[in-house]
Amino acid sequence: MAGSAAGHFFSPRLDELIELPAGSELFALPERLPVGIEPGNNEPALLATDPYHPEQPIQAVAAFMAPAHTAIYTAAYAARNAEPPLLPLFAYTAVGWAEGKFWVAAFRSDPDCRQDINRFHLQQLERRTRKQLKRHAENRLIQHLGKCCLTYGCPAARNYFLGRWEAPLPCSPTCNAACAGCISLQPSGCCPSTQDRITFVPTETELAEVAINHLKTAPRPIVSFGQGCEGEPLLQAGVMEKSIRLIRRQSQQGTINLNTNGSLPEAVDRLAQAGLDSIRISLNSAQKEKHRLYYHPKGFTLDDVCQSITVMKRHKRHVSLNYFIMPGCTDDPEELHAFSRLIDRYRPDFIQLRNLNIDPAYYLRVIEHVPSGPPIGILNWLQHLKTRFPFLGFGYYNPPLHP
Repeated sequence: MAGSAAGHFFSPRLDELIELPAGSELFALPERLPVGIEPGNNEPALLATDPYHPEQPIQAVAAFMAPAHTAIYTAAYAARNAEPPLLPLFAYTAVGWAEGKFWVAAFRSDPDCRQDINRFHLQQLERRTRKQLKRHAENRLIQHLGKCCLTYGCPAARNYFLGRWEAPLPCSPTCNAACAGCISLQPSGCCPSTQDRITFVPTETELAEVAINHLKTAPRPIVSFGQGCEGEPLLQAGVMEKSIRLIRRQSQQGTINLNTNGSLPEAVDRLAQAGLDSIRISLNSAQKEKHRLYYHPKGFTLDDVCQSITVMKRHKRHVSLNYFIMPGCTDDPEELHAFSRLIDRYRPDFIQLRNLNIDPAYYLRVIEHVPSGPPIGILNWLQHLKTRFPFLGFGYYNPPLHP
């Protein structure tokens, strides 16, 4: 088995492999041939034909891992031709087979079970969802979340209808960026988005109706603006501010969180004053040009994003960075240096290790990746950050601040 890090091929060590987590999926990669490691000389080798069935076509395979797991290597492959079809917006982790099991180059990055597959009993989920949709027929947001739950299987929407943990509060049909890996809107002719974007702006009453009961009754309750089924929530700061004030008039329990690109620090300041508890800012890179090339921001820069961190820290609120993991890019020496400088200057509280859902080769082209040296390895990268910044927390999910 081989793994890839921005086109560099490696033989994963035993401590870099875990059994394929329950709830993961396997994907065949069209027009891509698998690369493995030759046992004799430990060199990468292309497998051009199926050794068991030479007459049959062969394709590389990748794993799309269950939540709370982070990739160490992406799938190792070589394209059959110069322009293979663009892969859909999923993460492509290296996977192998031994001792009757699939194994992935990855680690569990958060012990929280909130999205584990064995926590969802589908018959109970559908029954409770349809009952709540009928009870709240006039609330457009609850109806939207019903589609997220029953059509797309969104774990956050599922947990809302099951009355537990983190519930979503999508609110923005528009965005001020055009991310290369946007999972809710893609240009015609590109790979399809993985779900439909919300088409309306909920009222503060609709948002509060979802949030208040959840914060009062759910275990370890969190409600989060900013979901995969919307654009940038800061563009709807007005309705978010009103809803936060309405929520906090009726409940001081739980955590009100915002997932965002961090583009509008003035809006963040308004929300913090209204009672926003935590913010999760997404970053693909701590380098300005790579950030710009991925986000295609409209009217903001990485400096504005960092100013949003400053605003929340000034209000003594919790700051997470949703740092997209792409082996070979995340652990590139120059990127690690830039990310360490950012942490040292702005002092976020928590790093969420999220696999970047995008065709790995396409991402390298998008950010015009030129390696500054051999990748240091995702586990080495993580250990470096833990050692240098002992105040940092690490995980995969938004942490409940008042469990």
